[in-house]
Amino acid sequence: MTTMKKALVYTMTLCALMLGFTACNDDHDAHTDSRLTTYAKFEMLGSEFTEVNLGEPYVDAGCKATLGGEDCTSRIVTTGLDEIDTDVAGFYYIKYAVTNDDGFTTSVTRTVAVFDPTVTTDLSGDYTVQPGSYRYWFSTGGVVNFSGFSIKLEKVLPGIFSVSDLMGGYYDQGVGYGSNYAMAGTLQLTADNQIIIISGSVPGWGDSFDEAYVGEYNPEDGSVTWGIDYAGSMYFEIIIKPETEE
Repeated sequence: MTTMKKALVYTMTLCALMLGFTACNDDHDAHTDSRLTTYAKFEMLGSEFTEVNLGEPYVDAGCKATLGGEDCTSRIVTTGLDEIDTDVAGFYYIKYAVTNDDGFTTSVTRTVAVFDPTVTTDLSGDYTVQPGSYRYWFSTGGVVNFSGFSIKLEKVLPGIFSVSDLMGGYYDQGVGYGSNYAMAGTLQLTADNQIIIISGSVPGWGDSFDEAYVGEYNPEDGSVTWGIDYAGSMYFEIIIKPETEE
């Protein structure tokens, strides 16, 4: 994996790695409630970003830690290992945490990326939302059709791509709320040209999709489709095509 590709993946997963975690990589004293407390120093074994081929087993390299210069590896609580499914492409996160004697917890996180190396199609590029895309309100049955907005796909790993907005630019460009209200995410292209949504998040509202539906990549015209339920009240059907084929 090239340095540029790793930089892309680290950038893409930075928000996910920071949510709910407090990372600390050096022993240090800090004032806390008028007290001095010492946090753990972590030494992650193996790579902070680990790639695993689809279907292959994952063996975690583990982590070491010291607290006040003393080994405290036995105090590490590891979470996320039981959530890794190497039969399902996507990103998984393993957290190593240590709670000190004053009850303060610090942690570091490893990203495990499961991907299918047999997928050679590269969907990277600039796309335009096509007619036939719409938002559907569950409560009223109302449909809002939209098209013409710009969407970008970028390759992260074979078969895995970042997408600038899973809602097709509806709130970001259409309503005009701006990029904080775009649902940036990741999707998977399978060997049989299915599109599977892996993740998505809307910073402005701090949420994600409720459910994602399997879409399709059409090699004939380069179109990509998917659907998501959002906010318990609506469904988005998105169709995009490369701008160069408009």
